[in-house]
Amino acid sequence: MAHLVLSVVGDDRTGLVRALADTIAAHDGNWERSELTELAGAFAGVVLVSVPDERHEELTAALGRLDGLLRVTAHTGTTLPAAPGRLLTFTVLGNDRPGIVRDVTSAINEHAVSIDAFTSRTIDAPMAGGLLFEAVVSVRVPADADAAPIVAALERLADEIQVDLNLG
Repeated sequence: MAHLVLSVVGDDRTGLVRALADTIAAHDGNWERSELTELAGAFAGVVLVSVPDERHEELTAALGRLDGLLRVTAHTGTTLPAAPGRLLTFTVLGNDRPGIVRDVTSAINEHAVSIDAFTSRTIDAPMAGGLLFEAVVSVRVPADADAAPIVAALERLADEIQVDLNLG
């Protein structure tokens, strides 16, 4: 089986997921995982699909014909085993401002850990007005590494940029 990671984007409207699912199913593909959302009037996401090797090129061509409805880019995935180590998940919450993602990802990168998932959003600040930025981040800490230094770095950063940090 071939694995395809599809990035999809189009103007948000009814039927987009159905059109994508119909195309995948028509080529014996299996929709395994996805993250799909509406962002500023656009529909965007990523989908992991497995498809029989002999139908891979046919499915890729059919996905290209969805252009006008959805722009789909297919990336050939691999079937690597799960990375060793343990997940460290944390939430960042604070007043929205430019640079929070840069600051958090810089702190992560300095400790050579890999981001497994990063989900963020802005929400209305209750009672205070304005916007809050919230991110839920999962990083993979190598099995032989101590998580304490990254936790300490994230806690220092949270104080510096004035956000709440909750470890999960």
